[in-house]
Amino acid sequence: MALPDLVPIDVLFGNPERTQPRLSPDGTKIAYLAPEEGVLNLWVGDVGSDRYEAVTHDRLRGIQPFAWGWAYDGRHLLYSQDSGGDENWRLYSTDLETGEVTDQTPFEGVQSQIIATSERVPHEVLLGINSDDARFHDVYRLDLRTGELTKEVANEGFDGWLIDHDLVVRGATRPTEDGGMQYLLRKGADWNLAFDMSPGDFLINVTHPLAFSGDGRSLFHVSTEGSDKARLVAFDTETGETTVLAEDPDFDVYTIGMMYETSCFHPTTHEPQLAPVIKERQEYVVIDPDVAGDLRKLADVSDGEIRITSRDTADERWIVSFTRDDGPASYHLYDRASGDSTLLFVDQPALSEYTLANMEAFWFTARDGLKVQGYVTSPPGVERKNLPAVLHVHGGPWGGRHQWGYSPVNQWIANRGYLCIEIDFRGSGGYGKSFLNASAFQWAAAMHDDLIDGLEHVVAEGWADRDRVGIFGGSYGGYAALVGATFTPDVFRCAVDYVGPSNLITLLESIPPYWVMASLQFKKLLGDVETQRDYLWSISPLSRVDDIRIPILIAQGANDPRVKQAESEQIVEAMQKRGLPYEYLLFSDEGHGFVRPENREKFHLASERFLAKHLGGRAQT
Repeated sequence: MALPDLVPIDVLFGNPERTQPRLSPDGTKIAYLAPEEGVLNLWVGDVGSDRYEAVTHDRLRGIQPFAWGWAYDGRHLLYSQDSGGDENWRLYSTDLETGEVTDQTPFEGVQSQIIATSERVPHEVLLGINSDDARFHDVYRLDLRTGELTKEVANEGFDGWLIDHDLVVRGATRPTEDGGMQYLLRKGADWNLAFDMSPGDFLINVTHPLAFSGDGRSLFHVSTEGSDKARLVAFDTETGETTVLAEDPDFDVYTIGMMYETSCFHPTTHEPQLAPVIKERQEYVVIDPDVAGDLRKLADVSDGEIRITSRDTADERWIVSFTRDDGPASYHLYDRASGDSTLLFVDQPALSEYTLANMEAFWFTARDGLKVQGYVTSPPGVERKNLPAVLHVHGGPWGGRHQWGYSPVNQWIANRGYLCIEIDFRGSGGYGKSFLNASAFQWAAAMHDDLIDGLEHVVAEGWADRDRVGIFGGSYGGYAALVGATFTPDVFRCAVDYVGPSNLITLLESIPPYWVMASLQFKKLLGDVETQRDYLWSISPLSRVDDIRIPILIAQGANDPRVKQAESEQIVEAMQKRGLPYEYLLFSDEGHGFVRPENREKFHLASERFLAKHLGGRAQT
């Protein structure tokens, strides 16, 4: 038995050949992302044609997945870009008739967000722009025909907006000082309380509003009120009654990271039809029987996980992706009337030339009795026994989670000869509010214990060599890697941290001003920087630099607005003074995560050589 050929770094972390196809509103055209001169740009062609042309020509960071879409006029494509990862997003439009690209929000140091578009008002877009006060995004209306941008509603301390399908601002959400959330409905100049979500029920990155019904009477949202698990519910704005539409007894309805309205709502009635639930794999709760037959037909196309990624407004054509754990995603054009499915493309065909690994879920009981799920991705071609291992920790932390499917990081780790271990520690999303709230004040404590307990479970199964384990992660995962090196240095042989905080005091004092809700959630679940400084310092890796006994690789984006460059450099400086082993990579043109493929490749190449040096796995020469 032997490991398969090395999958090259540029195949794993380079740009896809094509990805994210989306139908125009009338269903006659498809747009997708593909490289032009090595940079992701938008390409457009007619349905059924093999001829596609690039309609944008960026040469720097490219257009990012999930940062673009069709305007409902069918003439414009909209996309957001920042500068070097600073997250000061600008909205751009590409006119498919004239070829003109327009910066619709040409403001320095300002963040613009698309709040809403609608097939009923196809030439307009509602934007949130924080030009008046960096903390709050006011509502602006953009007319794509004229380029006129008009301020419509001033932000009075709101965290989000509730917009109906006529592009009318019907309400807003407002955080409370104790970490809860108020839902307000607007009547004239007045904002009236519709309902409260208590601090225990409001879960950051899990519970949130989704959309109004087509008639504007019902507000659909994800809520844990009256339940431990998040449910899809409808709030009747006239009677105040709430109706449960979809739920699962063991897992949340989980819509984070999905284009949920596109995927699971009817495109013109705007009634919910599906609700995703992520168990060991993703499943759907079917709300509308009209789509049940479609799902059965699509299940015969591929054994991958089904995601509806695009629909035309007539709901006659869908684009559907099928996700596998051991190969590229495939995209198909599905005709609802005939039931026929036509392959459009696979996103990374080069992956098919290599033997990839499978991902498997497992469960264990943490030391305090909490049941926790994890995943292992095993190196193909060798027995899963006494393997060197890398514990890969997800970011967030709240609401984030690991999920079955293709992951370049998992495949990279497994292909280099390591067992990739992933643990959905307490605070991860999808497992209910008691599971998430169990993470309160548990950074470097029970949250980290879950990681260690999951690792020990894998070792007890005989899968991993206890003496050859590294820890790797970004954002919160980077913090966890630093905690592993400082709080539990005897557990790991090495650690890789990218864009992870080292000092929770300086982290909280430097978060972006528009993170109003996040700052309240930090106070509720992490600690109050004004009153709990000693506690926050005690759970900061920087406070325990003297306990480091393993080498650390640290990578940072210079323009990161969330975890500032100082978070990496202060622990690098402290290690340097003490003569502790480290490697440090600073990317001058990146932010919170690395976007440019050359930077992703450089980081992972340095990381695999680092891991090989300390754990004995393989590395690309």
